[in-house]
Amino acid sequence: MRAATAALRGYASGVPDSRLSRLRPTQLAQSPWLRAGLLAVAVGLAVYGLASQWTQVHAALAKLAGYDVAGAALAVIAGLGCMLLAWRTLLADLGSPLPLPAAIRVMFVGQLGKYVPGAVWALAAQVELARDYDVPRRRSATASLVGMATTLVVGLIAAGVMLPLTSAHAARHYWWVLAVTPLAVACLYPKIIKFGLDLALKAMRRPPLEKSVSVGGMARALGWTTLGWLCYGAHAWFLISVFAGREGGRGGGWDVFALSLGAYALAWAVGFLIIFFPGGIGPREIALIAVLAPVMPSASALAVALASRVVMTVGDLVWAGIGLAIGRAQGSRKQRVQAPKSPEPGEPRLPAPLDHFSALAEPAGKRPSTARDQQP
Repeated sequence: MRAATAALRGYASGVPDSRLSRLRPTQLAQSPWLRAGLLAVAVGLAVYGLASQWTQVHAALAKLAGYDVAGAALAVIAGLGCMLLAWRTLLADLGSPLPLPAAIRVMFVGQLGKYVPGAVWALAAQVELARDYDVPRRRSATASLVGMATTLVVGLIAAGVMLPLTSAHAARHYWWVLAVTPLAVACLYPKIIKFGLDLALKAMRRPPLEKSVSVGGMARALGWTTLGWLCYGAHAWFLISVFAGREGGRGGGWDVFALSLGAYALAWAVGFLIIFFPGGIGPREIALIAVLAPVMPSASALAVALASRVVMTVGDLVWAGIGLAIGRAQGSRKQRVQAPKSPEPGEPRLPAPLDHFSALAEPAGKRPSTARDQQP
């Protein structure tokens, strides 16, 4: 953990690579074997999180129709895609636009680090992967931190607005969430977000962010983040409406969607803020069960929480799989470009120092003319 903390300090400060080597004895960036090993550990922990709860997961899925689970999974995949576009927008606004395939690889392969115990692995992995595309460490760290802060604030706003709308009891119980909503809205101003993150980094003895995003860039990122949260709310609605809607006689309408979005947003925020648990596993489920307990039996709330964890993990793994496939394709393409051309059978092999002169064998119309060519 000391090495990870030192690495994160190096990413934020933008110190030279030689100093990073001293700060990081493991040399994460320089060792492809170590990076592959950490990735394998992250994937293994994610799969273990599913396997260790398989009995409860199976019982939960038995209470849900197949189209409910499929709809929730598709909504999660769409929501994660929106969060990707929000992060990519922030990074482009800071001066490092990434092609969409590169952004998918950096964000979702890096996010597998959240399944590793510790608070810095996902951020550190994203920063290192972004270095493969010449993105400065402080810039990618700034985009990731601002993106996480924006996602958290929009989630709190969604919880504060939606939960009190579900019932009078919910309004009395969650009035404090609604009360902090105006403060959360004010925190979306780019300079205020930077000020707050800089204070947190200063308390951790880290350098400040590189710079603040523009108002226009933040507005575009907020649009994608809001759409992403609506997708997350839809995933929860597919699961919660089975119990709070159909069994509870509500019909699964607007009030159930408001409950779904608000409950999941509050539970996600709790899991995000309690950083000691990888991926928010545990606190998020407990918070979701607590929010849903007044409107459905505890067994049904537990089924919703477990099913939600399954489809969210599946969404992470689907996007990470796409990112890994992109990285493998890019690596193969790079090797083909860099590999020397093999001579045809019977073709004489040129000495290595003369390889770059082989272009002189092309027809005169396909190569630049030289002084020798211009001689009579």
